[in-house]
Amino acid sequence: MMRTSPGKKTVSRSASKSRTSGVRTVKQDLRLLDAEKFLLPTYKRPPVVMTHGRGACVFDATGKRYLDFLGGIAVNALGHAHPRIVKVIRREAARAIHLSNLYHHAYQGPLARKLASWSGLDRVFFANSGTEAVDGAMKLARLFGRNPEEAPGTAAKKHRFLALENSFHGRTFGAISVTSTEKYRLPFAPVVPGAEFVRFNDVADLESKFDGTVCAVLLETIQGEGGIHPVSEAFWNRARALATQYGALLIADEIQCGLGRTGRYFAYQKFSSKPDIALIAKPLAAGLPLGAILASEAVASRVSPGLHGTTFGGGPLACATALEFLETIESEKLLENIRARGAELREGLAKLAAKFDFIREIRGEGLMIGVELSIEGAPFVAEAMQHGLLINCTHDFTLRLLPPFIINRTQVREFLRLFELILATTPQQAAASDSGKTADPAPRAHAASR
Repeated sequence: MMRTSPGKKTVSRSASKSRTSGVRTVKQDLRLLDAEKFLLPTYKRPPVVMTHGRGACVFDATGKRYLDFLGGIAVNALGHAHPRIVKVIRREAARAIHLSNLYHHAYQGPLARKLASWSGLDRVFFANSGTEAVDGAMKLARLFGRNPEEAPGTAAKKHRFLALENSFHGRTFGAISVTSTEKYRLPFAPVVPGAEFVRFNDVADLESKFDGTVCAVLLETIQGEGGIHPVSEAFWNRARALATQYGALLIADEIQCGLGRTGRYFAYQKFSSKPDIALIAKPLAAGLPLGAILASEAVASRVSPGLHGTTFGGGPLACATALEFLETIESEKLLENIRARGAELREGLAKLAAKFDFIREIRGEGLMIGVELSIEGAPFVAEAMQHGLLINCTHDFTLRLLPPFIINRTQVREFLRLFELILATTPQQAAASDSGKTADPAPRAHAASR
């Protein structure tokens, strides 16, 4: 049977036969069968084929509309098919998609300049993804910490990484080494040595583990996968002071919370001090793969040609798109919209929390919000999809909301209406599920969170 183009319905062979037999059977999309047979089973996905999006909405192969409050996990910050992004991609795809980093092109320099201006840092390296940015930053930290008198190939005195419990930094070997969650890390042991985990927001634990062997402390300014937990100002300030005292680096992972998500260019800009390195990816190129390491001049001065590189990172198509993304945020005053819509969401969610006693806490900033439940969140995600709403559950008990920056008042009201319906109809199913998990997901300053 011929497969149809995206967006058209497909009918299984058994469904075709039903026309003559008079027996009604369920239609199957052959693309789902291909996925089940040929893809590595790394994701649990509903049997739905998404075909296209427009603004803050996504549509599946049956034409069903979904209000997208997940945004490709914080990637589609301008929603879907934003006209300015579509225009740039069409233009640049007809010029040069890839040129290699052996040559300059028209967009890397201007994009790096813009990111330096936004971040307050000095130099930029473009990668393909967030996890590659994490790995590159770890290399820079080891390089920065190595004394010139220490022979290459030997273990430098300053080689340890301090990361936080409840952290998630990516899937490569370097990134999982500084990711505390055991389900991501332990199946691949032994991982890169030298990482130790500090209790979340526990200043005393940070102080006890920080010494002259530490080359960097790595943290998410707001933990995303861990359940939307912001780092406290006291913890940030002490981490900054200890890094300076011991000649180590403070690395801010802003892959999910950066580039406007909180209503500021970077989430760390609510603090009075800067990191030495900031890491970004997700929304940077409006859906195209692009990550970046932003570094101070002191860190950049240790780098020479050949010490790090990438084949695809920072190509002309991705960089031109990223530059348009940043300029769109500025020209359309989207930071103001993020703050305003975020406040409306928080206000509406607070009212719902007063109605539903299984809502434990609402956390986050701007358009990065976590709704922590006392019961498992997965049934709520499934129910939301049935009602045409896309959200997800992270850390088992936290419903994560990452709507696009272009969301409007009407869509916030639509979300709150749907979400109340979902909260009202799902608890019976959620409470009946017997998974044996404990409903105590929040990280504590005195204990491990996962």
